[in-house]
Amino acid sequence: MTVMSIARFERFFRAAAGLDVDKNDLKRYSDFVDAKLYDLLPVAQATAKANGRDVIRTCDLPITKGLQESIHQFRKIDQEVEIKPILEQLATHPELDRTPDEETEAAYPDIVGGLSLALGQNFKILHPDLKNPQTRHWDEARAVFDLLL
Repeated sequence: MTVMSIARFERFFRAAAGLDVDKNDLKRYSDFVDAKLYDLLPVAQATAKANGRDVIRTCDLPITKGLQESIHQFRKIDQEVEIKPILEQLATHPELDRTPDEETEAAYPDIVGGLSLALGQNFKILHPDLKNPQTRHWDEARAVFDLLL
């Protein structure tokens, strides 16, 4: 990731949750994004299959009300931070039995943005005075998302 991307990543988490993250957090963040997007896709694939389609549509993704709200909040923050181009690079998916359509793939950066915003807010809910997340904070946040997604 370029220095410019790191700076946007840092600005995003400051804007989203008042957190000071650094380049050392990028690997944990990237792993989180990959895992959580992947967690959504098998459910979407099963929904597409149950509906007799070979293509995954956006409506097949199990987007909860809370995640939808986080996606909307992300879009507002992204107008200032402009992290979406970076998320487009991170928002990849593994090979699936069903292929996502173009609209679904185009939604991935916003979904990852919503997950990212929720991640930052999760840190603050669990630790209101937290400024710089450490490994244990990332592990706790990951455990909460693993439970819910």
